[in-house]
Amino acid sequence: MQQPFERHVWAEIDLDALRHNFQATQQRAGGMPLCAIVKADAYGHGAVRCAQAFAQAGAAWLAVSRLGEALELRRAGVELPILILGRTEAQFAAVLAQNRITQCCYSLPYAVSLSQAACAAGVRVQIHLKADTGMGRIGFALRTDFDAAIREMVQAASLPGLEMTGLFQHFAAADELGADSQAYTRQQHALFVQAFEALRQAGHEPALVHCDNSAGTLLHPDWPQGLPRQRCMGRPGIILYGYPPSEEVGFDQLRPVMTLKTVVSMVKEVQPGQSVSYGRRFTARQPTRAATLCAGYADGYPRLLSEGKGVVDLHGFPCPVLGRVCMDQMLVDVSAVPQVAEGDEAVLWGGGFAGDTAQTIAQKTGTISYEVLCGVARRVPRVYLEQGRPIAIDDHLNS
Repeated sequence: MQQPFERHVWAEIDLDALRHNFQATQQRAGGMPLCAIVKADAYGHGAVRCAQAFAQAGAAWLAVSRLGEALELRRAGVELPILILGRTEAQFAAVLAQNRITQCCYSLPYAVSLSQAACAAGVRVQIHLKADTGMGRIGFALRTDFDAAIREMVQAASLPGLEMTGLFQHFAAADELGADSQAYTRQQHALFVQAFEALRQAGHEPALVHCDNSAGTLLHPDWPQGLPRQRCMGRPGIILYGYPPSEEVGFDQLRPVMTLKTVVSMVKEVQPGQSVSYGRRFTARQPTRAATLCAGYADGYPRLLSEGKGVVDLHGFPCPVLGRVCMDQMLVDVSAVPQVAEGDEAVLWGGGFAGDTAQTIAQKTGTISYEVLCGVARRVPRVYLEQGRPIAIDDHLNS
């Protein structure tokens, strides 16, 4: 912690909360091994530090979206098995094999191209077959023609240069409690079980199967039912970072991991008739004490929180946004907090404060907490805490 740290805008990442969420999730899953999702820079929390914390907490696997994310973890010394959930160009077959990275295989044409590249490089690439049971993005299309999809999966698993070690799918509506959505989720699970059984009968039984995302883990911890439990793994994401997968599906044991903070750069008295920020969307009707903060939408604080929608915590008091949020600055009303001064710390969002959380911001801006968390800019340093004390800082502008 000799690293200099500029208090401008920063995100505090509570590693104790992260490990708590992992352990609570694993307990909810009946002790099942978990694959921790660390794609998108661990939902904005910092993939390397979070992966290391998950490894300490007992994660069995990690999952990312693309090859670059997996290689970042390997360069940092992370040794856990890594699954890429999306496409990797076949020309990188040797890179996958050399770095012990498992690749999602979602179609026969893709499997053929990956096989050819692996054979040309003299390597074997481990793959997990992706079954499309109803998400409709990528995967062997079981709903379109089950038998044809199974034949293609068997062909893919039989190709030289590839080693099929797993089978997985993704729920489309497990985070919705409506009767239609839950019925659809049950259908997806049943189709997944059928696919596993068909592969087993064809002599290609997957060594590992995983189907539960965050909502599936919370609502259906018994869903290894129909599958060999010793081969099953959960695959949670957002709940590991302290937020529920939806408004309908909650988990009261979660602790938000990220707190986004900034500082007061100036305090002023806005007189009646004076306006602030772009477009003059706030004009004072009475003397108003305003504080300018060193944060804006370029840091990840949504512009949609302008004109009083956003609420910032200062000295434990809620302070609404005044006027429009700018790219690098914003103003809040501190009339009720006379002790506010330049250099004071302000909480833009976090858990257990007088202001917003990522979830309330998502509600106010018509999105989901995932997007709010992922939207924290790369220029914002991540400060990692254990027992409330900083233990490391990742600052991309000064690295």
